[in-house]
Amino acid sequence: MKKDDRDFLFHLLETPSPTGFEMRGQQVWADWIKSHAPEVTCDSYGSTWATLPGKSKRIVMLESHADEIGYMIKHIDDKGFLRIDRVGGSDAATARGRRLTILGDKGPVSGIIGNTAIHLRRDEAGHEKAPAVHDLWVDIGASSAAEVAALGLRVGHPAVYQDGPLELSHKRLIGRALDNRIGGYIIAQAMKRIAAGKKKPAFTLVCLNAVQEEIGGNGAMMATYRIKPDLCVCLDVTHATDTPGIDANKFGSVKLGGGPTLCHGSANHPLVVQRLLDVAAKSKLPVQHEASSRFTGTDTDKIFHSREGIPSALVSLPLRCMHSVVETAHLDDIQHTIDLLTDFVLSLSEKDEFRQVIR
Repeated sequence: MKKDDRDFLFHLLETPSPTGFEMRGQQVWADWIKSHAPEVTCDSYGSTWATLPGKSKRIVMLESHADEIGYMIKHIDDKGFLRIDRVGGSDAATARGRRLTILGDKGPVSGIIGNTAIHLRRDEAGHEKAPAVHDLWVDIGASSAAEVAALGLRVGHPAVYQDGPLELSHKRLIGRALDNRIGGYIIAQAMKRIAAGKKKPAFTLVCLNAVQEEIGGNGAMMATYRIKPDLCVCLDVTHATDTPGIDANKFGSVKLGGGPTLCHGSANHPLVVQRLLDVAAKSKLPVQHEASSRFTGTDTDKIFHSREGIPSALVSLPLRCMHSVVETAHLDDIQHTIDLLTDFVLSLSEKDEFRQVIR
């Protein structure tokens, strides 16, 4: 990874972008991709996309989501302590003792989610339960509700963990918000490579960084209706199941460092999936396989049935410890995913039709 690409990735990961409040991160993404696409567009709720013209007006869309999980102030008591609710799938079991950045009217405010000492909360029966989200309390250093207000905070302001990205040994990248800011990085890198290449793509390429995936794919649904793509590959993260205590019989077998996964079933069009498999084989790229018998749990579910139906597929990056501050990805998987998406777009010809037919 080159230094400027790494700087972009780390800036993207460090920028708070909780669901419903994504514009800080969207601005970082847009500022970078403007150098590689002649047109960058943002819709009314903040979904942002870049367009690279191809030989035809037919559109292939690469999609990721921009939002991260977080919290929101739900109540402020007379002593200045905050109570919070979840934004997306935040895990209250890992929340105590963590540092927060709260995005207030006067700028970011630091706080901590309290962790009552074990001496004072020890369960004598030895069966202490994880806290419910309404049990969590946040200390920002205030002693009254008035002091909280003076810092520019009120009910409804969002917050994210302060933990940033870090590289471990053996090509591991950890941090919060890899789900799915890493996706925005990957599709931007694919567009950069295609824009810099000598071969003009047959399809016009649109890279969409959508908002509000963590609460149901709202941004992808709105933007897809407007963009009207002819073909779509969604990029998200998936659970790497190669850590202790995970049963492959229940959750499948996905290895960190084993390459991106291709999803089969439901929203995934068999012909698009087959093209991805053919591209991976030709380019000698490792891929893994996942089943989605009913739904994918990603923006793909909101995209494929837009208008008359959009042939779509889901490519996922293996991720350990999802929805935590130590989400873990492998740099080789990131690169192989960039390669796969780039080669897929360049494999398309103006005659390609991804349609089921009756013979």
